Amino acid sequence: MNHISRSLQLFFIDGRPDGMLTAEVFNWTGYVLRLPRTQLKEGLGRPEARFTGVYVLLGEQDGAPLAYVGEAEDMRERLRQHAGSKDWWDTAILITTSANNLHKAHVRYLESRLIAVAKDVNAMGLENGNQPSGSSLSEADTANMESFLETLMMVLPAIRVDNFLSKKREVQTASTEKSNVEDTHFVCSRARDNLRATASFIGGEMIVLQGSIASEVWVGQSHSSYTSLHSDLTASGTISKGVFTTNYAFSSPSAAAAVVLGRPANGRTEWKVVGTGQTYADWEDAQLAEVKQ
Repeated sequence: MNHISRSLQLFFIDGRPDGMLTAEVFNWTGYVLRLPRTQLKEGLGRPEARFTGVYVLLGEQDGAPLAYVGEAEDMRERLRQHAGSKDWWDTAILITTSANNLHKAHVRYLESRLIAVAKDVNAMGLENGNQPSGSSLSEADTANMESFLETLMMVLPAIRVDNFLSKKREVQTASTEKSNVEDTHFVCSRARDNLRATASFIGGEMIVLQGSIASEVWVGQSHSSYTSLHSDLTASGTISKGVFTTNYAFSSPSAAAAVVLGRPANGRTEWKVVGTGQTYADWEDAQLAEVKQ
């Protein structure tokens, strides 16, 4: 997919990085309000809180992250209800449009799609029970809502809402997506345990390819930051019996190497260029040397 550069405007309403903020994108009708529960009174007093929209509640229950996705024609009234009936959430994300031109069918569709995405990503638990059926939209309205959702998927991670951010990649991505390093592939292996993973570096991501063999268990220090990542990928089925079932994008070579080897690892030295044996670190140095002064 060819991504188009976008301009995101964040407005910190009270000047606090952890307080209320709004997020808008140039030439996008969407309007997102992040509202800490501690500022619920002030947030629900804002006019957009009364708009028709979709909302996401974020928090923890029994020490595990939890979310709830809902829709309402008046989000203020619905959040008032949730404030009394749900005590686990501490942040609400309100999603609407600046002109309040979403209607019931629109938000029911968005609610259903957001729940489906969250379940697929499986980054945190969902309090939602059954998958809502969504709504029947015309072909044109469906296309509009998918376009709306595509931009929303860029906005949410920018305001630290990552539970809709998928790291799965289509099987053909690594071989067909255009990139200035599209012919460079890497391998990470440990012969004694028959571990061997291949990866491509595309768009700033280390993408471990489907079929790669990884450690079935974490054998490194349990307090490593990658312990839970290995566990989550195994629990979600991304790694099944030590095999990657899909292409998966990691934020760094070290994260990818750690999951493959089942222990903390320096990805800059563990990943080698296929065919040359050059380490990722040396390959990166060569790439930087090509940058014109």
